[in-house]
Amino acid sequence: MKKLFRWCVPMLLVAAAAMTLVYRLVNRLPDAGLPDNLQVLEIFEEGGCLSCHSADPEVPFYAKMPIAGKIVMKDIDSGYRAFDIEPFMDALAVDGEVSPVDLAKIEKVVLDDRMPMPKYYLVHWGSSLTDAKRAVVLSWIRDKRISMYDDGLAGDRAAEPVRPIDTEVEYDEAKAALGFALFHDTRLSVDNTVSCATCHALETAGVDNNQYSHGVDDQLGGVNAPTVYNAVYNFVQFWDGRAKTLADQAAGPPLNPVEMASTSFDEIIAKLKADKPFAKAFGKVYPDGLTEANITDAIEEFERTLITPDSRFDKWLRGDDSAITAEELAGYELFKKYDCATCHVGPNLGGQSYELMGLRRHYFADRGLELTNEDNGRFKETQMERDRHRFKVPGLRNVEHTWPYYHDGTRHTLDEAVRDMALYQSGVELSEPEVEKIESFLKTLTGEHNGVQISSNNPREHIHGH
Repeated sequence: MKKLFRWCVPMLLVAAAAMTLVYRLVNRLPDAGLPDNLQVLEIFEEGGCLSCHSADPEVPFYAKMPIAGKIVMKDIDSGYRAFDIEPFMDALAVDGEVSPVDLAKIEKVVLDDRMPMPKYYLVHWGSSLTDAKRAVVLSWIRDKRISMYDDGLAGDRAAEPVRPIDTEVEYDEAKAALGFALFHDTRLSVDNTVSCATCHALETAGVDNNQYSHGVDDQLGGVNAPTVYNAVYNFVQFWDGRAKTLADQAAGPPLNPVEMASTSFDEIIAKLKADKPFAKAFGKVYPDGLTEANITDAIEEFERTLITPDSRFDKWLRGDDSAITAEELAGYELFKKYDCATCHVGPNLGGQSYELMGLRRHYFADRGLELTNEDNGRFKETQMERDRHRFKVPGLRNVEHTWPYYHDGTRHTLDEAVRDMALYQSGVELSEPEVEKIESFLKTLTGEHNGVQISSNNPREHIHGH
């Protein structure tokens, strides 16, 4: 008995010491004297985020074990597929510019206490997020978001991931006037039949409400035309992000053989120069006259004016509690609950990142249609396998009028789009009341352009594919 006692006492002391060490590791906070960004960086480094959410993670020793290894590699694959945290960590290290999408994604994970997973922190002591660590991270995110936008929101709404549209934007009036004319000018097309406004009609929410737009000789494009309204807020243009600016985007359709089919900008310029009054007016604004760069610059300057402020939801964000109903506000809360506001962020509720179509469930397998090159999304440009089926997130402003939905235009109603986006992106089957609430919230995002409410006047006979 005495011999057993002699063994038990040291073992208990060792166990107590180990528990004390684990407790201290778990509850250790970064030095409060460090800048806030470095405190957050330390928390995420100790949390092991880079172990799964990076392109080239350091694989732990147990990843070589038969059973554990499969679990680890699966977690690494799905983690990086969902989110690459490296740009965020790099920005933290230098207190640099942070993607609003990264900010929203990390905020939601911290709020929901999703990461790190128990199977990770049970092995990696000290990696778990305590309430104290979460408080440090969430406080930094709130302050970062407020300083990032600096748009005058107050109280709790100052830290919302969704932001109001600017009430005005800086632009050159003379250039924008020329851009307006060019946007509506069919001479940009080879047979003088198609203009930018053909597919992006301003009177119909900046779209044509077709699954695929009709170009010269009634040719069909292969991707749904996104709205031109609020495109100024997009970090890149086109679904695949191949244009960095609005001017770059404006240079594409005129030479696209399916859209406007002009052979060169020289051909377009020759037609415009033949219009002496127009060429003279253009020369007054651009001294070097009609060039591709000047034409696309003018169109960009006009498109900068295509913002749609003063939606009911913007009024609520700015403090008017009567601007939206209780059901619409409940819809917004569901929108955040189901992770929609981790990608659909900022003034345009989107346009700030590339995201995988079918994150939780294979969208293209369920769709059943033959894959097209457009279905490859960002992969078309990068040839990186991780970018296959990733697309620029569409903005949700005026979304009730910009049907049909998705890059392939396969969802004809907002109801369909909401249900399937929840299923494929968040892994959630929404109830009927939830769908109705979210849809009602989305309708509060309809704004005004030059004081006129955005609407869609197109007939909807084709809504079921006619």
